[in-house]
Amino acid sequence: MATVNFSVPDAIKSRFNKTFKGRNKSAVLSQLMEEAITQEESRKRRAKAVDAILALRAVARPASASEVRKARRLGRP
Repeated sequence: MATVNFSVPDAIKSRFNKTFKGRNKSAVLSQLMEEAITQEESRKRRAKAVDAILALRAVARPASASEVRKARRLGRP
């Protein structure tokens, strides 16, 4: 198991200690770090997906109004 050192404002440390009093703070911090990692990985995947959609949109030919009406009438494949 690794040891990490972080500097945090005293007010945050105080609130953290008060909020998680009586709990294993190392376990709480590990869980919070895991959640932060998961959120950041999701954010990066979403950003990559948006970039891919925008790249496709940049080269796609816009559909005319009549093409859109026809697609709605016939149903989408």
